[in-house]
Amino acid sequence: MSGTIIDILSWALIILGSFALITGAVGVLRLPDVYTRMHAASITDTLGAGSIILGLILQAGLTLVAAKLFLILVFIFFTSPASSFALALSLIHISEPTRPRLI
Repeated sequence: MSGTIIDILSWALIILGSFALITGAVGVLRLPDVYTRMHAASITDTLGAGSIILGLILQAGLTLVAAKLFLILVFIFFTSPASSFALALSLIHISEPTRPRLI
């Protein structure tokens, strides 16, 4: 009984993550400028990858594979927002080169 509940919850998370990633891809294709495209990609990337990895952790159970997946999840949650911020900051520096920056 509990195995069935874990399977259903796992597949629900995987489907939610897949839907988030597809939504982000559509946002990147349809949104008008670079900043909104980058926002759509970064938000849905973190949510989608996080949901899929949580679903895979539920499928793996209490094993070494689940521990490795958890470490990957932590790495994604730290690096995805940081890389989006760095990309946005570099875009600001490139698009307005004459304006002095304090950063």
